[in-house]
Amino acid sequence: MTDASWLVKGQDLFEFEGPLDRETVPKLWKELQSIQWQGECVEVSLGKLGRVDSAGMVMLIHLIENAKKQNCHIMLSFVPDELRTLFQLSNVDEWIAEHLKNTTGVNCG
Repeated sequence: MTDASWLVKGQDLFEFEGPLDRETVPKLWKELQSIQWQGECVEVSLGKLGRVDSAGMVMLIHLIENAKKQNCHIMLSFVPDELRTLFQLSNVDEWIAEHLKNTTGVNCG
């Protein structure tokens, strides 16, 4: 099993690296649920994400919800097709759409 990593790339830029699945989510979530978000909008890059399953998808949804409670809007960038498919199959694709970074350069909103 390879661990997933949460990397701070800047004040408002974060990145997941490695698999985000039922084996890595419990340990990672312990770290992530205590984050104190500093900005109104932050980007979370998924470009170096490995395998992702439904546990990883649910963890991302919880991460977004926790940030909302702190008045912070998370934008997911470089979302893999595998995760987009999970969003669609779980009927959360419309809800998550406002959290997917637009590739035309519009970040938040």
